[in-house]
Amino acid sequence: LPLLYSPFTIYCLLPMTVYDARAIAEILPHRYPFLLVDRIIEVHGSQRIVGIKNVSFNENFFQGHFPNHPVMPGVLVCEAMAQVAAILVHNARGGMEDNKVFVLTGLDKVKFKRTVEPGDQLRLEVELLKRRGDFWKMQGMALVDGKVAAQAEISAMEIEKK
Repeated sequence: LPLLYSPFTIYCLLPMTVYDARAIAEILPHRYPFLLVDRIIEVHGSQRIVGIKNVSFNENFFQGHFPNHPVMPGVLVCEAMAQVAAILVHNARGGMEDNKVFVLTGLDKVKFKRTVEPGDQLRLEVELLKRRGDFWKMQGMALVDGKVAAQAEISAMEIEKK
């Protein structure tokens, strides 16, 4: 059979890492166990971003949520989307001012469609809806195997550090 794809073509089809874990740790103030983004694989200017969270059985929240049927808390799925949103804002602004921090101000239209369990890989997609000054509104979606696990409108703003 003829080779349909060259090794170079296959390489080009694989998701590329735009920001790795080290770069993400330089952008976000979060640290283990609360840093919930492993990679950023797509950035489309200031409009759209895609991140990855690999969900491991070793996550500390699985000890109590729930021991016999581990499920990632929905609020942490939303937090992972918000962290990807913060990276979108960072990228859109060309970095954050040293005296400012990006904080979550609201979650609207939150829906949970399926559970997130150990071994899943969350694909976190965030798209800018609107921006007014330091206030940002974005649409976030968390997918597992191409199926929506959660979605929410994310509101956030830049504030002065105290």
